[in-house]
Amino acid sequence: MVSPRRARSSALRWMGDNGAVRFLTSPPTVDLTYSDVFMAPSRSNVTSRFDVDLTSTDGIGTPLPIVVANMTAIAGRRMAETVARRGGIAILPQDIPTDQIDRSIRRVKGAHTVFDTPIHITPDTTVGQAMTVIHKRSHGVAVVIEDGRVIGLLEPQNASDVDRFAQAHEVMRTDFLTLPPDTDPTAVFEALENHHLDVAVIADGDLLLGIMTRKSAVRATIYQPAVDARGRLMVGAAVGISGDVEGRTHDLLASEADVLVVDTAHGHQDRMLQALAAVRTVRDEVAGRTGVRVPIVAGNVVTTSGVLDLIAAGADVLKVGVGPGAMCTTRMQTGVGRPQFSAVLECAEAARAEGRAVWADGGVRHPRDVALALAAGAGSVMIGSWFAGTHESTGEMQMDPEGRLYKESFGMASSRAVRSRTHGSGAFERARAGLFEEGISSSRMYLDPRRPGVEDLLDFITSGVRSSCTYAGARDLAQFHDRAVVGVQSTSGYEEGRPLLQSW
Repeated sequence: MVSPRRARSSALRWMGDNGAVRFLTSPPTVDLTYSDVFMAPSRSNVTSRFDVDLTSTDGIGTPLPIVVANMTAIAGRRMAETVARRGGIAILPQDIPTDQIDRSIRRVKGAHTVFDTPIHITPDTTVGQAMTVIHKRSHGVAVVIEDGRVIGLLEPQNASDVDRFAQAHEVMRTDFLTLPPDTDPTAVFEALENHHLDVAVIADGDLLLGIMTRKSAVRATIYQPAVDARGRLMVGAAVGISGDVEGRTHDLLASEADVLVVDTAHGHQDRMLQALAAVRTVRDEVAGRTGVRVPIVAGNVVTTSGVLDLIAAGADVLKVGVGPGAMCTTRMQTGVGRPQFSAVLECAEAARAEGRAVWADGGVRHPRDVALALAAGAGSVMIGSWFAGTHESTGEMQMDPEGRLYKESFGMASSRAVRSRTHGSGAFERARAGLFEEGISSSRMYLDPRRPGVEDLLDFITSGVRSSCTYAGARDLAQFHDRAVVGVQSTSGYEEGRPLLQSW
């Protein structure tokens, strides 16, 4: 008879012996979501969050294992450069024409890797016009430029109680601090502290290179930018499985996209395998000429068989997730999908056995979910709707009757997205396609007053993931997956872990 202690010990590892996740008690007999599981602390000699290396384990090697989902309402140029500056990567959507994608990629790669990109206005820009663009960046300042020189700064407080038709030169602040580009971020912070200012202009002579706030100066000492072989910010782009797949792939590679994402809701289908093979052929032909082999990500899948078929067709990374996203109605409409934690577990194990990796796509609502996805074996975690309600997402800032700021988001299989994707088709075909919707066409994503920018959310996420690693005794994400011990909990167990915003 096996003793209870030995029986428990033999149940610690699940799904094989090669880097498999460990469960605190017997392996579960049902599939699990992120809310169904927790991590138990282990003995650790990692004494600081900053001793943890968060470099992704997906083979792409971004300094941060965060990917911004290729959703039209979220991933644009501002989002891409901001996230890349902090070590992640954004994927520009497949619905965007390639000429616009080309402009966006080139502007991202032309952005400074350390200093924030400023919002430019002219002296005669009205206060009303300035306030409509100032919310597009978290730093909340517009730089007033005349004849190529910075002559002032305009911030919301300069515009309060001012006529909306007043011009920038009438209300701008001229007591700004200008620093050279070789100033260390710590020195920038100290200079701002000493001058009691919030933002510094970074210029090389009269050439404006960017701006830096106190907070961005601190972040520059914590994060490393995700850069390509030439030291430019990284950005990816998506390819659909319909239309001119080869032509779009050629165009995206010509624009120097760093990652290609072949994307459809149901990734385990013949059309995906055909499109993926076509993308791989074009990629390999271009790599033979340029020496640059761009990784291909494909999905979405949730099973071992899906992983293996997409790898055979040419995928380097598999995108995992069917139905967990906040904008997705697939599971409620079709009954198809899989709880995300178990999907990531199985697919990551299958991919690892083939020398590949996965992105966990969807279902992330808290930093704990990111940590759990990485513990399950994800090489990076893709986030969509959580980033929709930020300054940097592509939507226009709006205000509800209570004065709360929000942006509209929508699913990529919703009727709204389908209309955009089929705009070149005839009216009848568009009407037919519009009948079938598997996503929310309009959802208000409110800005969190505590974390209104994507960098604020990255701080929140990475703080949690770093702490998770210290609890597991892991100094990098490979160790984290190997050392994490996962338990299964009840709904009340999950609720017990929620903080209380007011007394009970």
